[in-house]
Amino acid sequence: MAALVFDSGALIALERGDRAIAALLATAVKSGAEAVTSTACVAQVWRNPARQTRLARALAGFLERDLDAARARDCGTLLAGSGTRDIVDAAVVLLVDHGDTILTSDPHDIERLLDAAGTRARIRAV
Repeated sequence: MAALVFDSGALIALERGDRAIAALLATAVKSGAEAVTSTACVAQVWRNPARQTRLARALAGFLERDLDAARARDCGTLLAGSGTRDIVDAAVVLLVDHGDTILTSDPHDIERLLDAAGTRARIRAV
């Protein structure tokens, strides 16, 4: 089943109460799809757990993939192949399987990274 993959911008949209993103997440969960993000994305947006309760609740249902040593090296290789520079965007693309949907605030770079990775996925701008 296709996953719904969140970049940092999509997590911020969830935190801010974006209804469209929340509805996509609810629909995905009901259909059995996984909500996925990278721990790099979480690190980029996590600031104050006492004030980020909406995000904390949402993340409880996410599959958070670590940016381990092997994935870090893969990020560097993917960045070189795509001509982009954002490590977190590369970490997100490494989570994507064919047919997944990426929710992103940076569709241009995500598209370049997907092309470099040879992965076909839907991109939805947030």
